[in-house]
Amino acid sequence: MELTELCYRLNDGGYKNWLKAGRCLVILKEGLHPFTDRHMRDFHGFLLHHNAVLHNTCGTSCRPRANKLPSLCTACSEWQKVILKHHREPGATIHWNNCFPPDWRTHHWELAKAYMPRGQAKVQRADQCDAAALLNLIHFCKGFHSVDPTLVREVIRFRNELMHSSDLRMTDKWMSHFQNTVKLFVEQLSSVPQIEAVGRQIDEMLNLDLSICVYGEDHLDSSGLLDKVVYESASQSQPNADLIIQWEAELLQETLQEFLHTSAADGDDEEEDTAKTLDTGRLKQLGGFLESSKDLGERFSTELQVINSLDEAV
Repeated sequence: MELTELCYRLNDGGYKNWLKAGRCLVILKEGLHPFTDRHMRDFHGFLLHHNAVLHNTCGTSCRPRANKLPSLCTACSEWQKVILKHHREPGATIHWNNCFPPDWRTHHWELAKAYMPRGQAKVQRADQCDAAALLNLIHFCKGFHSVDPTLVREVIRFRNELMHSSDLRMTDKWMSHFQNTVKLFVEQLSSVPQIEAVGRQIDEMLNLDLSICVYGEDHLDSSGLLDKVVYESASQSQPNADLIIQWEAELLQETLQEFLHTSAADGDDEEEDTAKTLDTGRLKQLGGFLESSKDLGERFSTELQVINSLDEAV
């Protein structure tokens, strides 16, 4: 029974921590959508105002090849220089294949994607981005000068530890550090209207118990009718089981898609090949976790087929 298995998973404190922290990142992401969109729109306008060459159109339809930008036209070459100038770590790998250079002149979010992790090529708007993409944008783009990049890097580290956890369990000590770091990050953006609400929602989430009470058990009475188990939250202030199922499914889906994307990608260098190998291993572990719960195995049957095909391809 689906809810029985959910109750079993939520009885594990480490898994419950993983789910709550993941939900906090979703709340943070939704608050960052309007902030990053508005900030990049202003930054894009600032760049155009201070560099006349950036107004020129691309005449050759420049596009990346294997994450490189060969033979750029004058306008796109100038955009590349400006992007590097405003990158906090220009020597790091920049995922040019996120971008369509001719659109740098007209679309502020096409510019934003140059500061994000790989896999953003089809993304057109801020509200299509996950927490990792937005946090990397804030960290690497100097346009976000009001935010301490060291603090953003810490939030990114916690996010990566969460999403790459092999057993989907986080300790209470980890949760304490995570909570303090996210709180400091949110406080830096306290002047942003949406972020104030984000801080409250994250506090509320971290204080939730996420326990589901079970009343009775399935059995046949003397008339042969089946009495159903009643599941509900531990208190009226707690989310109901259906909502927790939704949160869990969304977080597992995001984790699966991240690992599947990495496993299917062609590595551009040794570092990316290593990341691909690690994520493929974690993906198989995640597949084992899903298969161990009947409800999750059924929900993610399509993804499990893809995971199992990785073994066949070896």
